[in-house]
Amino acid sequence: MKKLEIGIVGAGPAGLAAALFLHRAGHRVVVVERFGEPKPLGSGLILQPTGLAVLAALGLRDEIAALGARIDRLYGADAASGRTVLDVRYRALGAGLHGLAVHRAALFGVLHRAVGAEGIEIRTGCDIRGLDLAAGRPAPVDAQARRVGTFDLVVDASGARSALRGLARVPAEPRPLAYGAFWASLDWRGEGFDGHALEQRYRRASVMIGVLPIGRVAPGGREMAAFFWSLKPADAERVKAAGLEAWKAGVVHHWPEAAAYTDQIAGFDELTLARYGHHTLACPAGQAIAFIGDAAHSTSPQLGQGANMALLDAAALAAGLAAEREIAAALAAYCRARRWHVRTFQALSRLFTPFYQSDGRLLPFLRDTLVATLARVPPAPRLLASMVAGTIVDPGAGSAAALGDGSAAPGKVGR
Repeated sequence: MKKLEIGIVGAGPAGLAAALFLHRAGHRVVVVERFGEPKPLGSGLILQPTGLAVLAALGLRDEIAALGARIDRLYGADAASGRTVLDVRYRALGAGLHGLAVHRAALFGVLHRAVGAEGIEIRTGCDIRGLDLAAGRPAPVDAQARRVGTFDLVVDASGARSALRGLARVPAEPRPLAYGAFWASLDWRGEGFDGHALEQRYRRASVMIGVLPIGRVAPGGREMAAFFWSLKPADAERVKAAGLEAWKAGVVHHWPEAAAYTDQIAGFDELTLARYGHHTLACPAGQAIAFIGDAAHSTSPQLGQGANMALLDAAALAAGLAAEREIAAALAAYCRARRWHVRTFQALSRLFTPFYQSDGRLLPFLRDTLVATLARVPPAPRLLASMVAGTIVDPGAGSAAALGDGSAAPGKVGR
């Protein structure tokens, strides 16, 4: 394909990774960001082997690994009985595979520094609301109805609240999920906690508390943990009205060791209320526009795939553009490459979320008894690990040549 002028809307992990892939392929790339200064949002996440492979293809794996915390297992227990409910270990997939828990600011920093080092332009303060297609080339239009450049292709990486998603061939809007979570980034307190595990405690499916070691934001920084408590966003004001100490007492009642984290929280303003929604674009593309990351698909964080799917989307889009001569054909190749991986994990998320975040009693009972027992019987440990790792189906991120690193092609991870 000829070299293109590409506008990327959104300077999150998806947009920055796409900018690097496409710039290195020789395209002229401009990133358009609504904030006055690009910045990360959120607390911690787990980079799975798929996401780590994409970062390796970008030459950034070692830098992010130096900041994050290696994760070997996901462990959950019933808060009342202490009975193990969830125990997923990456070693079931083979030696050497693991997750990497990071602060979102660390992942953003690594990608943002790489974009800056390669001289990729970022235009800030541009809140894109639509596209002007009248001139034949898409021109992003901001909230003041101003055109922000013209491009051969626009990549929407603006997240779950995308204003451009209606331009997809088959539009879809997120359906709000009943449960969200309070999140906080706190100092790591290791006593009584596994420094290489995501640990959770449950009371049926209405209470879920988690602690995840997430390493450091920057070299030499303090070690941190992501702490979360699930709740319905509709109940957040009621919880706040009852007072911080009452909320802390509820957390510690279910998990006494969690006092090491609740003691660090001085007010509700130190907690971020996360809201989740579910949607999947049947084809994440439209006329001269591609959708990646949460703009293309969003769900609850139960399987921990969000950032990894975004990185895979960026790689697959670059592979499609490298493989085809025309933009329409490249977008079709991108949609095909990601179709089954995205649909599989969106379906799995919809299936498993009610077992961990819902008001029902039957599903958590089955989770704690039948499912917890079956999960220990081969081949279940490997299947569960492949779900978490993102490799239960081929991620389809493209060829090694398109990614620039044969050893790191995401399609080869865990195979």
